[in-house]
Amino acid sequence: MNVETEVEDKNMWAVGWSAFAAITLVLVGAGALIEGVVALVDDEFYVVGEEWVFEFDLTTWGWIHIILGVALVASGIGVLFANVVARTVGVIVAALAMISNFAWMPYYPLWSITLIAISVAVIWALTVHGRDIAKRSGW
Repeated sequence: MNVETEVEDKNMWAVGWSAFAAITLVLVGAGALIEGVVALVDDEFYVVGEEWVFEFDLTTWGWIHIILGVALVASGIGVLFANVVARTVGVIVAALAMISNFAWMPYYPLWSITLIAISVAVIWALTVHGRDIAKRSGW
């Protein structure tokens, strides 16, 4: 295996991780939109078992998730088109999604933990491999 082939393989892995981040941003954003709509439509769907520090009305949580969801979907689409601003916004919004899911944990703990872990993977992919998608994607 020559050096050129090794570089090509590494670039393809980087593009794969960047595409993973973009698609995951869109999917997590869609999930946040659904969470937000459910919180707005049906206040009784989410049940809180304990008292927590971050207690907001479910309508407030609904709007927080809807706004984050729209930002996540938009940045994911932008990352697919190799937009640098979208990559930066994606990192920021994924970090905000981590914080909001931590605070959302009393309402939906397993899903919140899952989204926090996915957000970490997205931030890693966008910061480590984000610029490689612009070089290789052709979009």
